[in-house]
Amino acid sequence: MLSQEKLMMPVMPHSDLEVDVNSLPALQAMVEQVVVQAKRVILGKDQQIKLALAGVLARGHVLIEDLPGLGKTTLAQTLAQTLGLGFNRIQFTSDMLPADILGVSIYDRQAGRFTFHPGPIFHQVILADEINRATPKAQSALLEAMEERQISVEGETRPLPQPFFVIATQNPHHLVGTFPLPESQLDRFLLRLEMGYPDRQAERTLLLSGERRHLLSQIRPAMHLEHLLAIQQRVPEVHLSAPLLDYVQALLDFTRQAPEYVHGLSPRAGLALVRSAQAWALMHGRDYVIPEDIQAVLAGVVMHRLQSNGALDHTRFDAVQHLLEAVAVP
Repeated sequence: MLSQEKLMMPVMPHSDLEVDVNSLPALQAMVEQVVVQAKRVILGKDQQIKLALAGVLARGHVLIEDLPGLGKTTLAQTLAQTLGLGFNRIQFTSDMLPADILGVSIYDRQAGRFTFHPGPIFHQVILADEINRATPKAQSALLEAMEERQISVEGETRPLPQPFFVIATQNPHHLVGTFPLPESQLDRFLLRLEMGYPDRQAERTLLLSGERRHLLSQIRPAMHLEHLLAIQQRVPEVHLSAPLLDYVQALLDFTRQAPEYVHGLSPRAGLALVRSAQAWALMHGRDYVIPEDIQAVLAGVVMHRLQSNGALDHTRFDAVQHLLEAVAVP
């Protein structure tokens, strides 16, 4: 098994990526290059690629939910490759234990002591594939890692590599062999995305060219690690005006007072909305947020946190659409 130091080593991008992240046009061009690279593999899913990237830039975790075969895993692998980050895939199954994720101490007879062997979680990007096929006990192994960027095993706290992201995929709950994610786990995901079926042209291209995952080996990282860290530091500095802060609070208040919802959005959901909107604005070359930024990320932020009580249509998308229509834009 690899040592923790080797597991934490990032994949280094090519040396020709010299970008001034203090320049908004240069930053936007670099982000666009990441999207262009990802679009070579993921066809017809520009919005999903951009939202997943916004989640990473905002230092959040991303949950991708949809039917098997729609490219959830490929999107996670593509994002890690284009950002030049260390990547590891953990296939969640019903017989998985927390030690299978975190690691375990094994007695070394020569040294006469127990030696900790890091689990697969010690990477910069973790793909938690089909996370809801594992039991809640195994799912809980990710709670501290996602919130604190560290794990506690056998009385010792071990930091995780920086940056650290979880990109999880899950199948719809009506499929056989799935366990629902608890609300505490769902709330740790900054954004939730749905891939959806490809449009006709994208699907035709896919049918003609075949499986595109082999293109991952041809993708060059479009961003240095130091660039990514610098952009993440810039995201909270993106200006959010007082009227737009009122708009965010109005959205939160409406969900707490409207009878159509089972429960309202939490302050953590408000923070997630602000951070995601700031990242979306920065990706588009602005150091200030506009209402369209908030609306662009709203569904991804609240779809897994907001539940209708049946007064609205049955889908969570309808609940989000109702929220957008009910709260006026300043």
